[in-house]
This record gives sequence, structure tokens and C-alpha cells, in this order.
Amino acid sequence: MFNDKCSMINPPKLILASASPRRAEILKAVGWEYEKQIADIDETELPGENPADYVQRLAREKAFAVAANHQNALVLGADTIVVIENQIIGKPKDLTDARRMLKMLSGNWHEVLTGIALIKITEGNAETKIDLQRTRVKFAELSDAEIEFLVQKGAPLDKAGAYAVQAQAALFIEQIQGDYWNVVGLPVNLVFRLLQTF
Repeated sequence: MFNDKCSMINPPKLILASASPRRAEILKAVGWEYEKQIADIDETELPGENPADYVQRLAREKAFAVAANHQNALVLGADTIVVIENQIIGKPKDLTDARRMLKMLSGNWHEVLTGIALIKITEGNAETKIDLQRTRVKFAELSDAEIEFLVQKGAPLDKAGAYAVQAQAALFIEQIQGDYWNVVGLPVNLVFRLLQTF
């Protein structure tokens, strides 16, 4: 009886269309079987595109890019951005850019948006589920020394907003409203709920 109940919540294997080590770590932590395939897409914002549409479009394009070569496989695309005052803050270009971003976040609320796309292509037909997770995050006021600490120790260059909530930045985050795992990089509960709609 116990095993029958467990099988009801045993999610199928995924192909993760993402280079993010944090997304892979989250899937591994919850015991979700997956393999990684990096999707190479153009991440340029379209004219007039709002942050929610942008992040969902990138998730969809990543998933489709990988699903095109994997018939009958369930592919997960995801993209995470930081938004402050309706401005998208992506990954910093260099350490100077990381300092600029952290100064913007200092003492302020911002939003973390993750677009999620689940796609399965079967005999030319694509079944697609797309959604969005929002989480609000409040940073404490950061001194120049604290910003420099995050820049030097926090490996900011591969992280949206130049910080990782599960690493050094945790010292300076006062509040989180919403899904913590979304801020790490994958709202795994949303993924699981979307999967149940297939």
C-alpha cells in the first residue's frame, strides 16, 4: 500500500534545458531524475517586452530548442531574472556591473521572476505548459565594504542580480515574500504542479 501511494507522486524523468548548476542541484535534492541539455538561444529583450513576458518567452524557447531533438521526452525550460522598478536586472557583465547592481538592490525590495516551460513533442505535436513564479526580496542597506565582499566572495557573474540567496547574500537579506526556491533558481513546486496538468 505504501509503495502504491509513493508511485502516485513519482515524477517522470526530465530533460533540463538549462546550464544552471542551481536548478540541477534543486532537482537532485528532491530526488527528481533528469539529464541536462544546454539550450543556446538569443536572450535579447524584444522592444516593449515586459519582464513577465520576457522570462516566459526565454523559458519556452529554451525548452523548444532542446525538445526539437528529443521526441517523446519531457523537457523543462526555465529562466530567472531580477526586476527592480520594472527594470530587468540580468547577469552582470563584469565585477563593476555587479557592484552597480548590488547598489541598486541595497535597502530595496525587488522581484525575482522565473519563467517555466514544460514541453513534450510527440509525432510532431507539442504539448506545452508555461507559467511564472514571482517572489519579493528585501535587501538590507549595504555598505561599500559589504558590496565589495559580495562581489569578491559571492561569484556574482553567473547570477541574475549578482547574488545567490543561498550563499553569502543570505547575510544581508531581510525578508522574502513567496517561494524561496524561486530565488535560488527553480520554483520546483510550480514545476510539479504544472506536470500534474499534463
